[in-house]
Amino acid sequence: MRALIQRVKHANVSIDGHDVGAIEHGILAYIGLGHDDNLPSAQRLVDKILTYRLFENDDDPDKYGKLDKNVQQVGGGLLLVSQFTLMAKTDKGRRPDFGGAMAPDAAQALFAQLVDYAKTQHPTVATGQFGADMQVMSVNDGPLNFLLEVN
Repeated sequence: MRALIQRVKHANVSIDGHDVGAIEHGILAYIGLGHDDNLPSAQRLVDKILTYRLFENDDDPDKYGKLDKNVQQVGGGLLLVSQFTLMAKTDKGRRPDFGGAMAPDAAQALFAQLVDYAKTQHPTVATGQFGADMQVMSVNDGPLNFLLEVN
C-alpha cells in the first residue's frame, strides 16, 4: 500500500465541474492499493499519514523551521483520493504495468474502509469518488511531497 502525500494550502476534487471534496490547510493523500493489502495495513497507513511530521513548529524557538508537527497538531484537513496508478511498475519499458494494483471491486471496498477509519481518527476528512474521472486541484505548500509505504 502506498500513499503520495502533499502538504497543501488547500485542495479540492471535482467531478463534472462539481466539488465533491475539499480541504483547506492540510494533507492531500493519493492512495494506491495492492493485491496483498488489507484493513490492518490500511489502518497503519492512515495512522502514519496522520502522525507524519510535515509542518513547521513555529511555537518553539529551538525548533523554528523544523518539520516537527503533524496534521492533527496543526488542525489541518485530510483529502484522500484513490489512485491505482501509484501501484504501477515503471522500472522497465516506456509503459506502466498496473498488474500490481488491487482489482477494482476489492479496492473500492478497502478504500471505503480506509476512509471510514480515517474519519474515526481525524475530524476533517474529505474524499474524491472512487473510479470517477476526477479533477484534483491543489496548492502544494513548500512544495513537500513524500511517498509512504506500509506492508
